[in-house]
Amino acid sequence: MIARELIALPTYAEEVRAGLSKYSKSLPCKLFYDTQGSALFEQITRLPEYYLTRTELEILRENSGEMAQVFGAGITVVELGAGTAAKTCTLLQALSRRQIRVPYFPVDISPAALNEARARVEQQCPQVSVRPVVADFSVGMGFLRDILGRKLILYLGSSIGNFDPVAAVEMLTQIRKQLATGNALLLGTDLVKHQSILLPAYSDVGGVTEQFNKNILCRLNRELGADFDLSWFRHIAHWNPEQSRMEIYLESARSQCVHIRLLDLSVRFARGECIHTENSYKYTLEMIRNMLELAGFSLTRTWFDQRKWFALHLASVK
Repeated sequence: MIARELIALPTYAEEVRAGLSKYSKSLPCKLFYDTQGSALFEQITRLPEYYLTRTELEILRENSGEMAQVFGAGITVVELGAGTAAKTCTLLQALSRRQIRVPYFPVDISPAALNEARARVEQQCPQVSVRPVVADFSVGMGFLRDILGRKLILYLGSSIGNFDPVAAVEMLTQIRKQLATGNALLLGTDLVKHQSILLPAYSDVGGVTEQFNKNILCRLNRELGADFDLSWFRHIAHWNPEQSRMEIYLESARSQCVHIRLLDLSVRFARGECIHTENSYKYTLEMIRNMLELAGFSLTRTWFDQRKWFALHLASVK
């Protein structure tokens, strides 16, 4: 008898099984960021509807000199969820004017994004020493302890908004536990605003965000042997004012059964049933202050754009 070949499952496989086996189905948003997903997200950041990236960049361009002065010289920069570091060079250039060499550790789950980040920073910021780190934050922040020096942690793009409030505090607490006195966190957050601004940012007329959302199903088809038919799922973006968050779903357009071969799993969908793929929380300053305090940080400074759509917060270790 010939033994069946064992196939090593991706590390996220059991999260997929658990998420699609629940009554309210979900998939972890980290699955967005394979090579194709990272490329699609870069397209999203350049869309006219997606104000977040250009608004945060506006804050950095107008305030990076002041930020560098506040941070002081002799720091090591660690950027969590760095992506391609499209905004970061503005700040790194300001820091380079205050110290001879700036160690920069971009951290991301996507190797492709980190390769692009390294190339961009090395071209635009010759005084910066780039040392990429591939990491999945869900397995811990221990890698921060291995990075020496007085650290400035960047967590930009309102990525913290992908976590529910309790999980966001837990995430920030994990970061805080790896830091010492003199270290700091620069946290980007999207602020509460009218849904007429929010909804187009998460459902653009050109359909790029829809492609990005559906790419999570492409990944399961490719890596887990699933047979999702993308034409039978719709991209849904919903503003939930009670929870102060944008909610992103994939809605089944008909009753159907999807098979995931490598998990030996069949998933039934009723017409209109959804897979929850992402949350994006929108904050008030009070929400941010409370979140940071609970995690062991003290909010010391906040920079806004002119319309107060977005904010960057400097938090020190308590």
